[in-house]
Amino acid sequence: MVTMNISLTNDLKTFVDQQVLDGCFASTSEYVRAVLRREKAAASLRETVLVGAAGPRTPLDDAYFTALRDETVGHVARA
Repeated sequence: MVTMNISLTNDLKTFVDQQVLDGCFASTSEYVRAVLRREKAAASLRETVLVGAAGPRTPLDDAYFTALRDETVGHVARA
């Protein structure tokens, strides 16, 4: 694990400390890691949406959802 020092305003430090005191996180480091993981996941989701939006258009009709359901059921059955 790598160490990183960050500076916070008093207001942000109070907020983070309160999250730890409330029992949501074991330490301030755990809180910061959780926030960074959420931001990383959000960035990944944004990228996925942008890639999908740039891709070919597929009509969302009954045939699409039937094929999606069949694919999902087949995937679950193979697992």
